[in-house]
Amino acid sequence: MLRIYPLFRRFPMGYHSKTKPAGFFIAAAFIFCSAAALFAGGGGDTGGKSSKEISIAVFVPGVMSGSPIYEMLAEGVRKAGSEEPGAAVTVIEGGFNQAEWEPKLTALAATGSYDLIVSSNPSLPALASSVSVKFPKQKFLLLDGEISGNPMIYTMRYNQREQAYVAGYLAAMVAQEGKTGVGKTSRIGLLAGQEYPAMNTIMLPAYLEAAKAIDPAFEVDFRVVGNWYDAGKGAELASDMIRNKSAVILCVAGGANEGAVQAAAETGAKVIWYDTNGYAVRPGTVVGSAILRQDKAAYEQTRRFLDGTLPFGTAEIVGMKEGYVDFVEDDPNYIAAVSPGIREKQAALLSRLRSGELDLGE
Repeated sequence: MLRIYPLFRRFPMGYHSKTKPAGFFIAAAFIFCSAAALFAGGGGDTGGKSSKEISIAVFVPGVMSGSPIYEMLAEGVRKAGSEEPGAAVTVIEGGFNQAEWEPKLTALAATGSYDLIVSSNPSLPALASSVSVKFPKQKFLLLDGEISGNPMIYTMRYNQREQAYVAGYLAAMVAQEGKTGVGKTSRIGLLAGQEYPAMNTIMLPAYLEAAKAIDPAFEVDFRVVGNWYDAGKGAELASDMIRNKSAVILCVAGGANEGAVQAAAETGAKVIWYDTNGYAVRPGTVVGSAILRQDKAAYEQTRRFLDGTLPFGTAEIVGMKEGYVDFVEDDPNYIAAVSPGIREKQAALLSRLRSGELDLGE
């Protein structure tokens, strides 16, 4: 079942119980809605409605609790909605079962209640395209994915090549320094929740490429949990990686990251956090945070929709130069955990990426 959280409206979404009489009331409702649609008029990217009528749904492909990246998504959309008098934002959780995402997204579009559906996940563009065939008037704003040519879908994909590269660069330097519980080594790890195209073709190769830029002898031990929540499995896999001399592990496994961090803390290995600032999760164990500024992206693109300037049908790719991908280097826990020499080299890499001097591609 969908879990729905109205963030501005305090009243129910308006579904009628099946036990109520149909007949006259359904006909009357149909006539009223038809008349309202007829006289609403207008067009444009906000669906031709006044700000008081604009309704936005945030579809979370997972759950909000324990998912900072989705919390940022909702936060950004909420902020934009709060600036538009009378606009309504509702968050719907799709749950962990990916097989249910498309049916739930279809059900959401079928209500006809939302001028815009916002979501974030590499798999969402394909799902939204399928839903769009059935409901061609539904507009979608999708982050962390890419598709172009559909006049009702706008996507913004983060340059995860840059994000994984800065993580791999730091991981290799820390491993090579030899001050972890594993000792000096030429092996680092990557723990993923699942395999998916961006992981296999962008993130993993970039992570390894960065490590080899430090020393061509570096190897990456790549492990997959199989889901995004099993902390026990995460701990088991991380422990095995550490036994096999992975001194630093990049964690991209959702809730399973907790197990990996625990395993690293118990052995003196180190962890690099992904998507959000994770230094406070375990100070001294988490030595890096390669982040996405998803709250910024969600706010700015929702704001463009409300202003009628969001370019539906297009796909944008953004990275460190644009300020949507970054690495947190001013956190006291980072400064305390990483030696000055390594921080200096990491800062030099970040400066070149932020300025656009270094282009890693997409």
